[in-house]
Amino acid sequence: MSRFYLLLYVITLTACTPNEQDIQKLVQRHLDEMVFVEGGSFMMGNPGGWSVRKDTWPPHKVTLDSFYIQKYEVTNRDFDLFRKATGYTSSDDLYDHFRKKHKAHFAPELPAIASWWDAKAFCQWLGQHSGRSIGLPTEAQWEYAARSRGQMLRYATNDGEARAGVNIANDVKRGYTDRYALPLPPGSFPPNPLGLYDMSGNAYEWVHDNYQPDYYEQSPEHNPRGPETGKPSLDEGMQQKVVRGGHIYELMGNTTVTRGDLSEYFLYRATSFRCAMSSP
Repeated sequence: MSRFYLLLYVITLTACTPNEQDIQKLVQRHLDEMVFVEGGSFMMGNPGGWSVRKDTWPPHKVTLDSFYIQKYEVTNRDFDLFRKATGYTSSDDLYDHFRKKHKAHFAPELPAIASWWDAKAFCQWLGQHSGRSIGLPTEAQWEYAARSRGQMLRYATNDGEARAGVNIANDVKRGYTDRYALPLPPGSFPPNPLGLYDMSGNAYEWVHDNYQPDYYEQSPEHNPRGPETGKPSLDEGMQQKVVRGGHIYELMGNTTVTRGDLSEYFLYRATSFRCAMSSP
């Protein structure tokens, strides 16, 4: 390699690779945005009429230790910095194609589009750089936080109600959801009573748990972490993981109890995540 091309390579590499100061700023910002959630007991699941999905039944008592959870969904900007800093490659082989096809959804300020494995990798990376135990929230932690420590709140909004375009991200035109709508930048609407943003609407959020439709019938009471294996995906060797919070393409499905399930390796244009941290 000539000196000219070697210099060009070094300049390009330096320009694309975040420095340690950028990384530490990102890590510290995410730590600063962690919200403490005092542990306690609540009735997890659908109390009746909040969801049409059978897998939200039966309501069951859950007791959780205290934990922290991020107030915002992770953005594409921060996920891209992580990818550049680590050389991480998405678990979805079609990531680059998907990004080109849905270019607008990858705007830096929007919720990060990631597979379950991508989301897990980002949260673990935060933990490695901070020396804290950080990962995806469990499904129980997510619901407990969305319902402001298990209160009877149908939506994770400022008042427990959902008003499209007022306190929840949902684009409805002439009574139908606009399938070309984009999620909004995290924090676009008022938070729930715990100070957490966009836990109803905006984007589906990955949680730690494997998905089984009958898990609520056998869930342990204390700090449940989901079944050992997930429902098999249509693609051989893959499992379904739980997503929570609904998304911009629906309204009624954005309740605090509605569950979803997606293949662990794949991307969806309205699926993001936030991280959780164990309480010391």
